[in-house]
Amino acid sequence: MTTPQPASGRCPAHAGEAARPDRPFQPLPIYGPGFNADPHATYALLRAQGPIAPVEISPGVWGYLTTTYRSALYLLRNTPNRFAKNPRHWQALANGQVPPDSPALMMMQPRDNALWMDGHEHARLRHAITGSLARVDTHALAATVTQIADQLIDAFAPTGVCDLVAQYADPLPMLTMIEVFGSPPEIGRRITTAIARLFDTDQDAATANADLENACLALTHLKRGAPQRDVTSWLIEASLSDEEMVQTILLVIGAATTPSSNLITNAVQRIITNPRFAGSVHDGVQPVSDALDEVLWTDPPVSNYSPLYTLGQQTFEGMVLQPGYPILVSFAAANGDPSLGLAPTSYAGNRGHLAFSAGVHACPAPDLARIIAETAIERALDRLPHLALATTQLIRRPGTFHSGFTALPVRFQPAAALAPTGR
Repeated sequence: MTTPQPASGRCPAHAGEAARPDRPFQPLPIYGPGFNADPHATYALLRAQGPIAPVEISPGVWGYLTTTYRSALYLLRNTPNRFAKNPRHWQALANGQVPPDSPALMMMQPRDNALWMDGHEHARLRHAITGSLARVDTHALAATVTQIADQLIDAFAPTGVCDLVAQYADPLPMLTMIEVFGSPPEIGRRITTAIARLFDTDQDAATANADLENACLALTHLKRGAPQRDVTSWLIEASLSDEEMVQTILLVIGAATTPSSNLITNAVQRIITNPRFAGSVHDGVQPVSDALDEVLWTDPPVSNYSPLYTLGQQTFEGMVLQPGYPILVSFAAANGDPSLGLAPTSYAGNRGHLAFSAGVHACPAPDLARIIAETAIERALDRLPHLALATTQLIRRPGTFHSGFTALPVRFQPAAALAPTGR
């Protein structure tokens, strides 16, 4: 187990407080090799400080992190009454103290979409999203995912080996969202490549952000001139401005690509390595949905996000929360809270996890996310006999905000590509 090292200095929110044995305010970094190697070790150390603890989000960017299920749910359910989403409450950002090239800035800066709004504006933009996603035909979506999965698998099935991240889990959600949004392939690639760079806290995050916004604007202009039956056109029908369209496309595709890739990869890794799933998923005794439930509890694809800001100084279970600092909700720490007392056998069918967040800013279409992931996993298991890891040396993706693998090398019994008539 890797023991994370404390960040240098103190969180300014607690600079004047003396460390006490019962509450040693010791901000820890939630980034870097130590954190990436074993995030739960960091969560445990932070949880020992309290239900919400000061952290260094990225170099020189300070804030708080929820460490328990109760604290995460409290914040999410009390937004916007006690906590706000709008980053205009972020004091360091307003004062120009956040490094302009900070990876955290690109993931937390103000944007004209529902994720960063409160009150009426949030309700208006969220309604546009939920209304558009509700028009997606779920049967057609499953068929689209199946077709894309087969095309990807055909490329490597005869070889008996592949990297399931690069060759399957990464491109599949991307190609699916290109289809759902009615995007030409080139614009779709630009959008999803830039989103992946932001989630991985790319060092050139500013360029990635600019590339992303330009691609979303190109898609918006295309659909304004030639609307079709797709999510982009339905969002336009909701009377969103160009800037709102750009940021809403960014939000929805961002939520559906890298997180979906992580969910697919994390679930496949769990299925083929955990003795409790060995054979049972392949022979149908245990459905893929059970494995997904367990991964959503124990290894959620978005681990820390949903930054919130206190409306005035507040206290939660003895922890004083100073206004002006972002509070990240740790879905991973919440789901792994030992006080929940969950046994591995209690995950299946248990939708009480916070992997899709909660409250007014919860994921607007968790059922669509599950359709994409379940269909992709089932197709991989059906078409890749005797699927197994090709190495035990797996490396986690870098980043404060999400949880997944950089690669998942696997081997399997070589299989022929499907005939075109099999589509």
